This record gives sequence, C-alpha cells and structure tokens, in this order.
Amino acid sequence: MPKMEVNGTVLHYHVQGDGVPIVFIHPPTLTSETFNYQRETLSDEFKIVTFDIRGHGHSAPSETPLTYPLIVEDMTRLLDALDIKKCFVCGYSTGASVALEALLSCPDRYQGGILLSGMSEISDPWNRARLRAAIAATRLPSGAPISAAIAWGNADMGITYRNLYTHAKQGSAKNFREYYEYSLRYSCTDRLHHVKQPMLLMYGLKDRSFFRYADILKARLQTQQTYMLREVGHQLPTKAPRR
Repeated sequence: MPKMEVNGTVLHYHVQGDGVPIVFIHPPTLTSETFNYQRETLSDEFKIVTFDIRGHGHSAPSETPLTYPLIVEDMTRLLDALDIKKCFVCGYSTGASVALEALLSCPDRYQGGILLSGMSEISDPWNRARLRAAIAATRLPSGAPISAAIAWGNADMGITYRNLYTHAKQGSAKNFREYYEYSLRYSCTDRLHHVKQPMLLMYGLKDRSFFRYADILKARLQTQQTYMLREVGHQLPTKAPRR
C-alpha cells in the first residue's frame, strides 16, 4: 500500500503501467478503488496514477477544510514527487469538476482532460437535493451508512461493492462533508473558455439529469469530443469500464 507525504498530508497512491500518464480523481466518499477497471485495462498503454484524496480511503484525514484547490495542490505535489511533468487528468462525477479546476489552475501541467459524468456546476434542483442528502448523511454518528450507500450505487457486482465499501468506510465523514459542500457551491462555467486543452466527455444515456451539464461543456469548451453511452447511467468507471 504505497503512501507518500506531500503538501502536509499523507496520500495513498498507486502507479501502474508505462506510457503517457493519466491521473484519476474520484468523487466524495469513494476512493481510488473506483478506477480499478481502468487501471487494469489501460495500463498496457498508459501510466495510470490513482490516489485517495486526503480524508478518503487510506489517505490521512485533513484538519484543513477540503476544497478543490487543495485537492489540485495535493495532486500536483504528488505528480512532482513521482517526476511526472505532464499528464492527462480524468475525473469522475464531482471528481470531474476537480479535473476542470486542475486544467484551469495548472494549464501547463495537464495535456488534456477526460470527464466521466462530469459538470462545471451543480445547479439543477434534483442533484442539489442529492448533494444535500449526502451532506446530511455525513452527520450521522458513523460514516458507514453513506459509505455503504455510495459503494452500493457504484457497484456492478457483489465483490465490487465489498471492495468499494471496505475502502470508503476508512475515510473521514468530516472530509466527505467538506468535499460535498464545496461541490454544492462550486462553479467554473464562466471560466470554461479558458480551457485550451482537448477534452473527452463521456455520459450515460440513462443519466438524463446530467444532459444539461453535457450541453454546458459542449457549448463552452473550445475543443471537445462527446460520447453518450447506451444502457448505462452515471457510474461509468464501474458499470461501463470497457465502452
């Protein structure tokens, strides 16, 4: 279980494969285990870098409130320590918003982006209500209920659920809450025209509440390709890993 002290915290990370590097960013509560399929299927051609965001999985909890800029700074310092000068960044769900923040704040580091079920803001009532429910769940006496619920929603089979849950429940409910709260108020929509790098956008056709976010990104990003995947919803890394 590789760990490294960077930026005043300790991050659990994993590097597999050779070639052009891609660093992956997970959403709140989940961990880098979300990208196990991608690590196995892509590492023949790419160097796959995954890490647990501080306060998640096997990374150390954070006394400093968790924000997107802090996650980006941690990730950048990790890449420095791994001697990775340039790479692509891939984010899933709210992790895709962190990826956009990375592209905007460190444009010379990232060659391009891959957004899986991504968004530049969360502005619709349905998804804002879901985030508020997640925030409320982090205030329960144990972080286990939200870890179990999120793991269950992302699992494609029993063994995947057990793996996702085992790692998610190690994290800090306080840091989960901070990540959700920041996601609720974050927007980089007005800055999207500053993203110069090529972007790949992927959505599930069953994830209808995210069509509006796909439209925003398609309209405002300078260079993008969008793929809509049939017979799948939001959970692309685990439920559509070979599309």
